[in-house]
Amino acid sequence: MIEDDKNRKRKNPFDFISDEDFEKIFEEMQKFFENGSFKDMLEDMFRNGIDPNKQFVQGFRVNMDPNGKPHIQKFGNLPTITPDGEAKISDQQEPLTDIIECDDTIAITMEVPGVNKDDIKLNVGVNSLEISIDTPQKRYHKIVDLPAKVKEKTTNATYNNGILDIVIEKKNTQPKNRPGYQVVIK
Repeated sequence: MIEDDKNRKRKNPFDFISDEDFEKIFEEMQKFFENGSFKDMLEDMFRNGIDPNKQFVQGFRVNMDPNGKPHIQKFGNLPTITPDGEAKISDQQEPLTDIIECDDTIAITMEVPGVNKDDIKLNVGVNSLEISIDTPQKRYHKIVDLPAKVKEKTTNATYNNGILDIVIEKKNTQPKNRPGYQVVIK
């Protein structure tokens, strides 16, 4: 058994990414870390002391599209600028989000741990979805541009163990100008 393990070659998890695509991903991540606002946010966090009740989350997720091209999604605390132009770390986070477009529906999954379903506010428009959560412990906000027009009133949302799943039927006709639709989460 041990002999078999030694003979097995360990597969590189990045074998599916070309060197050119890997360089693009690396360059995007490098730009982010060199970005002045990110540096300012880190300096603010350390200059003003680390508040144990304040979370700082910043991350990347890399997906490959059906054509094999990488897409980088950033998530975490949203940058904010004070009225005097100083960069600060916002208490508000942008949740990690997956969007899957099917033939008749669009499915959106968001990671929003640490909240109750009653704290989640969803507003669905023909072309977008907005999530807002504002509690003393957690604050999330994100506007998702949907890949197709949707029927707002067909939205179905469930929340379980920090995962918010939303399914919306696509619209086949031209939209009418009307306000968004508030969603009840199950």
